[in-house]
Amino acid sequence: MPAARRYLPGTMVLETSWHTPTGWIIVRDVLLIGPWHHERDLSRTHRRAPTDYDADHVLLRTVRCVSGEVQVTLDCEPMFDYGRKPARWSYTDRGYHQGVARAEGVGLELRLTSDMRLGFEGGRAMARTLLKQGETRYCALSWTEHDPPYTYEEAYQRLVRTAHHWQHWLARGDIPDHPWRGFLERSALTLKGLTFAPTGALVAATTSLPETPGGERNWDYRYTWIRDSTFALWGLYTLGFDWEADDFFWFIADLAERDEELQIMYGVDGERELDEKILDHLYGYEGARPVRVGNAAYTHRQNDVWGAVLDSFYIHTKSRDRLDERIWPILKRLVESAIKHWREPDRGIWEVRGEPRHFTSSKVMCWVAADRGARLARLRDEPELAERWQAVADEIHEDVCKNGVSDRGVFTQHYETEALDASLLLIPLVRFLPPDDPRVRATVLAIADELTVDELVLRYKPEETDDGLTGTEGSFTICSFWLVSALVEIGELDRARRLCEKLLSFASPLGLYAEEINPVNGRQLGNFPQAFTHLALINAVIHIIRAEERMRNGSPYGQIPPRAAGA
Repeated sequence: MPAARRYLPGTMVLETSWHTPTGWIIVRDVLLIGPWHHERDLSRTHRRAPTDYDADHVLLRTVRCVSGEVQVTLDCEPMFDYGRKPARWSYTDRGYHQGVARAEGVGLELRLTSDMRLGFEGGRAMARTLLKQGETRYCALSWTEHDPPYTYEEAYQRLVRTAHHWQHWLARGDIPDHPWRGFLERSALTLKGLTFAPTGALVAATTSLPETPGGERNWDYRYTWIRDSTFALWGLYTLGFDWEADDFFWFIADLAERDEELQIMYGVDGERELDEKILDHLYGYEGARPVRVGNAAYTHRQNDVWGAVLDSFYIHTKSRDRLDERIWPILKRLVESAIKHWREPDRGIWEVRGEPRHFTSSKVMCWVAADRGARLARLRDEPELAERWQAVADEIHEDVCKNGVSDRGVFTQHYETEALDASLLLIPLVRFLPPDDPRVRATVLAIADELTVDELVLRYKPEETDDGLTGTEGSFTICSFWLVSALVEIGELDRARRLCEKLLSFASPLGLYAEEINPVNGRQLGNFPQAFTHLALINAVIHIIRAEERMRNGSPYGQIPPRAAGA
């Protein structure tokens, strides 16, 4: 076990300290970033406007012995095609200091470069050395035409340049000076790290822990979800990262412009087909099976998608005080799609694999689509469209309030049940109803009291929800952060602050969050690190910070202005 692990402050450079009986070493890992590469040619992948920097596609590791002496071993055993094709290693013209890994039928080549002497044992590249105090070594794994470092001195210089890049990027933001500032900074860095720069797509997660240890709830989340767009744009704009917000916005606009029927999720380059396959030859963390690649949820109908996109268009327009001409025809088509389909059942925000239902949150997001469309039509001076769309928004609103509320005045998961659902916490956040409406307050408090385990929020109770799966799951961290925001909205600032403090205490040692937390032992479960969770963290923390500011300024309520809530 490592003695300590951290990110270098303000960076994505991972530092790990190791203690052995004979000495101490410090290991640093980083994906290198360098200057823009395409000065004489055009990039084959970038669709967003270039900046001054670009990914080097080099994974660098440096090792420094700081005390005593330590025997160090390098062991690199890549497997191609999801573990089905082992690597074959060969030397390059750099002799013992560089090897290339290839596999039959695979176009990708991996280059391993090091100041250690490499040897090959089947599919493994190995090196061994004794490091004494003050000595250093490095290795670099690269996969494109961009050169890796060829000396430790060059490796160190490029590591420092990458660290400075992250610190300079973070300095561009507008992050409040608050005791929780570090959580906002780490979330912002994590979201930037999850961004596919060529298109602006925000990846949901890079790895997946099982939602239940040993269980079947294991999913491939290396894709981008349209539902993330509202919180992504709100969070990035709020923290001052307008370039990243704009890039994600234009990625969403590209998809909405290209596809007549918008999917709920896409590949990071806009790929539509994400067929799900089970890899029977693999098992996951702690033996979890099945292992999946692809995600069949891309075929699901989720009626909340139009509201997410329209709200993101609305947030983007507010940030610019104008409506881009290119967006208007896309916007009209999406609003009309929401109007056409809002009466139909769907699989809801949680992508349940049971039967489609009339999910209340989906209806609410269809209302968002019509409501934001009407607001933007007024901005564009289109009174007839604005009037028609507002009429539909009012109709949806009436339908939800008639069919989606239980006898006790609490919103329900769908129209045919009394069950609760954490997605109902979005009702005050998207301004479907004002936070002082009795139904809103009753719903938020019911979820806080009845849909929690040790104060942490469940998505729903599996025994009350036909999700097509077996087993249980942990609390959904995004839902717990939504509850923080919703509690602030209804004026329960003290309770919101206590819950937020508890949630922040569950961060991993690196300040990261998975999709779920086991409320009993605090163990992280599910997709990791999850962008949606970090977006909800930003929303919750900013809610509390702004509510505290309003209280200091003499407001009697903890509520924050509508703009700050993302609506």
